[in-house]
Amino acid sequence: MSNNYSLLNIGEIVAGEGSIEQIKDIVADYGAENVVIITDQGVWNSGLVEKPKAVLQEAGINVHVINDTPPEPTVDQVNAIFAAAKEFECQMIIGIGGGSSMDTAKIVSLLLTNNVNLRDLVKGKAQIKRRGVPTLMIPTTAGTGAEATPNAIVLVPEEELKVGIVSPKMVSDCVILDPALTVNLPKAITANTGMDALCHAIECYISKKANPLSDTFALKAVTLISRSIRTAYNDGHNLGAREDMLLGAMFGGISIATSSTTAVHALSYPLGGKYHIPHGLSNAILLPDVMKFNLDVCEEKFKDIAVAMGLDVAGCTTKEAAEKMIDNLYSMIEDLHVTCDLQAKGINEAALDDMIEAAAKVTRLLDNNPKVVTKEDMRAIYKKLL
Repeated sequence: MSNNYSLLNIGEIVAGEGSIEQIKDIVADYGAENVVIITDQGVWNSGLVEKPKAVLQEAGINVHVINDTPPEPTVDQVNAIFAAAKEFECQMIIGIGGGSSMDTAKIVSLLLTNNVNLRDLVKGKAQIKRRGVPTLMIPTTAGTGAEATPNAIVLVPEEELKVGIVSPKMVSDCVILDPALTVNLPKAITANTGMDALCHAIECYISKKANPLSDTFALKAVTLISRSIRTAYNDGHNLGAREDMLLGAMFGGISIATSSTTAVHALSYPLGGKYHIPHGLSNAILLPDVMKFNLDVCEEKFKDIAVAMGLDVAGCTTKEAAEKMIDNLYSMIEDLHVTCDLQAKGINEAALDDMIEAAAKVTRLLDNNPKVVTKEDMRAIYKKLL
């Protein structure tokens, strides 16, 4: 556990069914007359942007929508979105969607107020000196927790790797959590993003950077997600389950802000960077096997997680309770039909060397894993997925 720790938290959180109606009051509080909404084509086509856009326009606010954020945005694609936002002279950035849209919104916000080059940021050759324009994040999935983190992920094609930009100045000013915006989320996305959120909570709880603040949010996230993910998957219109998932995802994001993810995320980056497997799915398929790898050094913490999951561990030894937790992860994957045919994606044993080399570069996360992960360990974990 870290000796020194701090909590980076969202400025304002508005939650509950119908909370999207408060968007005009939030924007008005910042005196913003020109706002840019950054979203993706799927969210745009689903009509989820229509309500917030209309509410803002009725309040006399100028709204420009950028609706082409790709699922895995590259440096150049984010730069193009930044150029469009800059041309509109926006005074507030609103990210609506999943992690890619919200991460892009956070980066664009910073680029608008800092004279830096994004590629230099990605390479660690530039620093963020001031906060960006005010940001409002509205997640339409319950997974990444990007609305709460100081991180943003961008794809660097020439390295076939996703790279994380981290700055405390990237934590959102405001967040709206309206479960009604998630009721029509497809089952597969509900499963993948929900497991991603659970992954954040578990990784942050076992991370070397874990601390009393992150532990509090991480365990609550585990409880909320564990009790509702199957219901949200099977009955998407269950608003109680959807609200649990949104809160759990955000609490997982807050955990990341004060702790860190670990080996699951490090190993998932090559799957997304080169083979374009969605981030949530990559983490979901890796989570049980990586936790099994960590078992011998995490028995006590895994028991805590088992309790937070609501599992019956009365009379179990610590190791038995820990094993129950891992078994529950495998059961979740099965119940939610989370699968990925890596062979069909072009991943075979011959591809493992490059994947391992790429994952080994993600020392920012690997160093936080409670157990050293060697390249041979990586190979064994990846092979289980083939």
